[in-house]
Amino acid sequence: MNPTSLLNDEIDRGLLAIDKIDATVQEFQNEVLVVSGRTKMTAMIAAQLLENFYTCLETIFLRISQFFENNLPKDQWHAALLDRILRRFRHFKRCYFELDYDWARLDYLLDVYRRALPLVRMDLDSFKSFLKALGSDS
Repeated sequence: MNPTSLLNDEIDRGLLAIDKIDATVQEFQNEVLVVSGRTKMTAMIAAQLLENFYTCLETIFLRISQFFENNLPKDQWHAALLDRILRRFRHFKRCYFELDYDWARLDYLLDVYRRALPLVRMDLDSFKSFLKALGSDS
């Protein structure tokens, strides 16, 4: 299997994980939150789901970066990747180490998630098409 096909497979696995996360987000918003309300526990669930989404994207972008040999420093690949791709989204989780969740902020982030998700899928699908064309040229 050629390298572009391998990367496409990695992206597909990431997109499947994103689909599972999204199904869980929908279940959380449509069922769990309706029954349990806005509590510290449901805030923790919302924050964890958003972090899972971020981590999944981070992994996809890391694979893409590695494919194009972006030479991320071995000891600081995480920070370097964030600097290059995703720095802003990660910040929200660090604000909640004390378990003082702000539902207005979580609502905002869930709204951003909902708006970003189709754009991420569209961009990754376009990138996969680019990879297929790249693979057929080699």
